[in-house]
Amino acid sequence: MRGDCDIRAGGETRPVIREELGRLSTWGDRHRRLLARVTLAFTLTLLVDLIGTLLVWHFERGVKTGDIHSFGDAAFFSTVQLLTVSSQIKNPLTVGGRIVDVFLEIWALFVVTAIAGSFAAFFGSADP
Repeated sequence: MRGDCDIRAGGETRPVIREELGRLSTWGDRHRRLLARVTLAFTLTLLVDLIGTLLVWHFERGVKTGDIHSFGDAAFFSTVQLLTVSSQIKNPLTVGGRIVDVFLEIWALFVVTAIAGSFAAFFGSADP
Protein backbone atom coordinates (compact mmCIF):
# COMPACT_ATOMS: atom_id res chain seq x y z
CA MET A 1 0.00 0.00 0.00
CA ARG A 2 1.58 3.24 -1.12
CA GLY A 3 -0.91 5.84 0.04
CA ASP A 4 0.34 9.42 -0.08
CA CYS A 5 3.97 8.47 0.66
CA ASP A 6 6.49 8.48 -2.14
CA ILE A 7 8.11 5.15 -1.31
CA ARG A 8 9.77 3.21 -4.09
CA ALA A 9 9.77 -0.52 -4.38
CA GLY A 10 13.18 -2.23 -4.36
CA GLY A 11 13.25 -2.55 -8.15
CA GLU A 12 12.59 1.16 -8.63
CA THR A 13 15.25 2.24 -6.12
CA ARG A 14 18.27 0.58 -7.72
CA PRO A 15 18.36 2.81 -10.82
CA VAL A 16 18.07 5.90 -8.63
CA ILE A 17 20.98 4.71 -6.46
CA ARG A 18 23.09 3.97 -9.56
CA GLU A 19 22.26 7.41 -10.97
CA GLU A 20 23.18 9.10 -7.67
CA LEU A 21 26.47 7.17 -7.36
CA GLY A 22 27.32 8.07 -10.95
CA ARG A 23 26.63 11.74 -10.29
CA LEU A 24 28.73 11.76 -7.12
CA SER A 25 31.64 9.83 -8.63
CA THR A 26 32.01 11.97 -11.75
CA TRP A 27 35.02 14.23 -11.23
CA GLY A 28 34.10 17.79 -12.02
CA ASP A 29 34.45 21.40 -10.98
CA ARG A 30 32.60 20.80 -7.70
CA HIS A 31 35.14 18.11 -6.78
CA ARG A 32 38.01 20.50 -7.42
CA ARG A 33 36.33 23.18 -5.27
CA LEU A 34 35.80 20.71 -2.42
CA LEU A 35 39.39 19.46 -2.63
CA ALA A 36 40.69 23.05 -2.70
CA ARG A 37 38.60 24.01 0.34
CA VAL A 38 39.64 20.97 2.37
CA THR A 39 43.30 21.42 1.38
CA LEU A 40 43.22 25.11 2.29
CA ALA A 41 41.57 24.40 5.65
CA PHE A 42 44.08 21.62 6.42
CA THR A 43 47.11 23.72 5.44
CA LEU A 44 45.99 26.76 7.41
CA THR A 45 45.18 24.56 10.41
CA LEU A 46 48.69 23.10 10.32
CA LEU A 47 50.05 26.66 10.34
CA VAL A 48 47.75 27.67 13.21
CA ASP A 49 48.84 24.51 15.08
CA LEU A 50 52.52 25.42 14.68
CA ILE A 51 51.97 29.02 15.77
CA GLY A 52 49.77 27.88 18.67
CA THR A 53 52.44 25.39 19.75
CA LEU A 54 55.13 28.07 19.74
CA LEU A 55 52.96 30.52 21.66
CA VAL A 56 51.78 27.97 24.25
CA TRP A 57 55.39 26.87 24.74
CA HIS A 58 56.49 30.50 25.12
CA PHE A 59 53.79 31.39 27.68
CA GLU A 60 53.48 28.15 29.66
CA ARG A 61 56.93 26.54 29.79
CA GLY A 62 58.05 28.21 32.99
CA VAL A 63 54.85 27.72 34.98
CA LYS A 64 55.67 25.29 37.81
CA THR A 65 52.10 24.10 38.49
CA GLY A 66 51.19 23.75 34.80
CA ASP A 67 51.31 20.68 32.58
CA ILE A 68 53.40 22.17 29.74
CA HIS A 69 57.00 21.15 30.52
CA SER A 70 58.37 20.51 27.03
CA PHE A 71 57.86 21.56 23.43
CA GLY A 72 56.16 18.20 22.87
CA ASP A 73 53.64 19.01 25.62
CA ALA A 74 52.89 22.33 23.92
CA ALA A 75 52.50 20.61 20.54
CA PHE A 76 50.23 17.97 22.06
CA PHE A 77 48.08 20.60 23.78
CA SER A 78 47.76 22.79 20.69
CA THR A 79 46.97 19.87 18.36
CA VAL A 80 44.42 18.32 20.71
CA GLN A 81 42.69 21.69 21.15
CA LEU A 82 42.32 21.92 17.37
CA LEU A 83 41.11 18.35 16.99
CA THR A 84 38.75 17.96 19.94
CA VAL A 85 38.47 21.36 21.68
CA SER A 86 39.59 19.65 24.87
CA SER A 87 42.69 18.13 26.38
CA GLN A 88 43.83 15.97 29.25
CA ILE A 89 46.40 18.69 29.98
CA LYS A 90 45.31 21.44 32.36
CA ASN A 91 44.09 24.63 30.78
CA PRO A 92 46.83 27.24 30.43
CA LEU A 93 47.60 29.19 33.58
CA THR A 94 49.00 32.38 32.06
CA VAL A 95 46.92 35.11 30.44
CA GLY A 96 48.81 34.69 27.16
CA GLY A 97 48.31 30.93 27.19
CA ARG A 98 44.59 31.34 27.84
CA ILE A 99 44.23 33.77 24.94
CA VAL A 100 46.00 31.29 22.64
CA ASP A 101 43.77 28.49 23.95
CA VAL A 102 40.58 30.44 23.20
CA PHE A 103 41.86 31.31 19.72
CA LEU A 104 42.65 27.64 19.03
CA GLU A 105 39.15 26.61 20.10
CA ILE A 106 37.51 29.31 17.97
CA TRP A 107 39.64 28.27 14.99
CA ALA A 108 38.64 24.62 15.46
CA LEU A 109 34.93 25.48 15.58
CA PHE A 110 35.24 27.74 12.53
CA VAL A 111 37.10 25.16 10.46
CA VAL A 112 34.76 22.30 11.40
CA THR A 113 31.70 24.32 10.39
CA ALA A 114 33.36 25.58 7.20
CA ILE A 115 34.31 22.05 6.14
CA ALA A 116 30.80 20.80 6.97
CA GLY A 117 29.39 23.59 4.82
CA SER A 118 31.76 22.68 2.00
CA PHE A 119 30.57 19.08 2.06
CA ALA A 120 26.93 20.23 2.16
CA ALA A 121 27.55 22.44 -0.88
CA PHE A 122 29.32 19.56 -2.62
CA PHE A 123 26.47 17.12 -2.14
CA GLY A 124 23.83 19.78 -2.81
CA SER A 125 25.42 20.68 -6.14
CA ALA A 126 25.06 17.08 -7.30
CA ASP A 127 21.28 17.43 -7.36
CA PRO A 128 19.82 18.20 -10.77
